[in-house]
Amino acid sequence: MKRPFYVTTPIYYISGNPHIGHAYTTAVADVLARAARTEGEAFFLTGTDEHGQKVANAAAAAGKSPQDWCDALVPRWQELFAAFHISYDDFIRTTQPRHERVVQRVFERLRESGDIYLGTYEGWYCIEDETFWLEAKLVDGKCPTCGRTVTWLSENDWFFRLSAYRDRLLEYYRSNPNWLRPKSVYNEMLSLLEEGLDDFSISRTNFDWGIEIPGGGGVIYVWFDALLNYISALDYGTPGAPFERFWPASVQLIGKEIARFHTIVWPAVLWALGEKAPELVFAHGWITVDGRKMGKSMGNATDPFALAERFGADTLRYFLLREAPFGSDFSYSEEKIIARNNDDLGNDLGNLVRRSLAMLTKYCDGVVPSAGEPFIGAALEQIPNRVADAIFDLRFREALEAIWQVVTALNRSIDERKPWELWKRRDDPAAKASLDALMYELCEGLRWLASLLAPFMPEKAAEIARQLGLAEGDHERELRSLRWGALAAGTRSAPGAVLFARIEVAEPSSA
Repeated sequence: MKRPFYVTTPIYYISGNPHIGHAYTTAVADVLARAARTEGEAFFLTGTDEHGQKVANAAAAAGKSPQDWCDALVPRWQELFAAFHISYDDFIRTTQPRHERVVQRVFERLRESGDIYLGTYEGWYCIEDETFWLEAKLVDGKCPTCGRTVTWLSENDWFFRLSAYRDRLLEYYRSNPNWLRPKSVYNEMLSLLEEGLDDFSISRTNFDWGIEIPGGGGVIYVWFDALLNYISALDYGTPGAPFERFWPASVQLIGKEIARFHTIVWPAVLWALGEKAPELVFAHGWITVDGRKMGKSMGNATDPFALAERFGADTLRYFLLREAPFGSDFSYSEEKIIARNNDDLGNDLGNLVRRSLAMLTKYCDGVVPSAGEPFIGAALEQIPNRVADAIFDLRFREALEAIWQVVTALNRSIDERKPWELWKRRDDPAAKASLDALMYELCEGLRWLASLLAPFMPEKAAEIARQLGLAEGDHERELRSLRWGALAAGTRSAPGAVLFARIEVAEPSSA
């Protein structure tokens, strides 16, 4: 029996409003989850990271308690995911009692085993990123990630015995070169391991917004707390809990800036608990503006709600996944989104659906005719497997390029076989048979496109299926099961609105 599929996003740090980068990561997870559900059991986790000094500082600046601050912001994240058609199965909050119970349980267990011990910490700390840095890693004395000023901390802390797992981590990396992707991040983390590991401070005494250490003495460091969300959501430690079915995670999606925590600290914590490391951690690239990473701390974050309202969620999902190979940095601009909407989606896909169904209405009274001899089906028969393989290998751009081969083949078939000419000779039985065969293949191609696009553009894929006349949800099927010729003759279409309205580029105003 195939193992259940478990995909996670990083839980998002709730020090402000979400931006398009958060929608990007979560949309990727959604594509994986939707595709996985067509093949078996799947679970998709996302959520919010709500502890730490940065959250406490942001709440204080707003004149609120940290809990009130988080409670006010969480609905905004949930609204974002609804706006982008995100179909998560669980939304974890690190302030929920179910999470706190697991974190404290893990802390006690590792303290009893000796993997957590009491010591003294001195070092540089970036409040913005909630991250410690060796002095050698600072850039001009500042945080290498966000460029902010770092603070010297000295306190008695609890430590996780990370250094004890260095050799096992090195062996794991060398034996499993594909467990962390892309290769550039794998090489960077392997280099850090080869330099050596210090033990990892996992408590704080200089503020109190966090999960209390069992027995008192401060709060648990936000990163140690946050990493455990991936198993607290599965009720880790409870007999018969979902953890027993879903762990290890199939895919854990992260931004490359947090790879150190997820691919060095996290597997070591799991091994200390006697559990397996995730099957794959993928550290994707950044969306950039003028060559700089987009983010709240950079001051160049883009409002994803405004983008969804202007362009539509499915257009944005398509743009984010088609623009660059997943894992690479890529630049964002509204002009690029408009070009994808007008060209790929409007001219290629949208126009194909509109004219195919318009011809079906004119030539066949809107009813799918019987199939004739296959003309293009054989050339496309490997596409579903290629798309599925590319999705589960996180090669989303390649998956979409393969789908567009179907779009191109159908558009070319119209241009080359000229159904309008066949219609003029419809009294000729051979011409009528050719016309019916062509119309069937166009409609069958639309059925394929509705299924192939469903993980990427759920709303538009469902609309293609509806206009074609398929029963609700019938297009949401296992991609590998697609077979040419399964569309039932006699299916009655219901053409509707244009799928992708053309967006005009605003002319610059003259002075």
